[in-house]
Amino acid sequence: QVQLVESGGGWVQPGGSLTLSCLVSGGSVNDYVIGWFRQAPGKEREGVSGISRGIVNPFYSKSVKGRFTIAKDTGANTVNLHMSSLNSEDTAVYYCAAAPERGMLYRSPSAYHYWGPGTQVSVSS
Repeated sequence: QVQLVESGGGWVQPGGSLTLSCLVSGGSVNDYVIGWFRQAPGKEREGVSGISRGIVNPFYSKSVKGRFTIAKDTGANTVNLHMSSLNSEDTAVYYCAAAPERGMLYRSPSAYHYWGPGTQVSVSS
């Protein structure tokens, strides 16, 4: 069974950058659609970005488009999320999730079967 573990979270000042990494074990990263989600206190889980082998362009939410970049590292079996120009509204627990690759790209959390435990990102001065 595939397992996911996030890393790279932490504290950063507004305007700063962080790169999150999602390590996939028990399977190849190319066999799964990988999504990044985040959840702030008192808010619903939000789809941030996702990548699929069968879809040329990853998806990004409106709130992060132009600031975040998702990329696969097949050698390391990870999917990384590079985040720049961070602001306080980006503060949340970030999760990566996986769904079997079927040539589609999913934005809804309900489409994903496997989840990591999450990593905290805090943006403040």
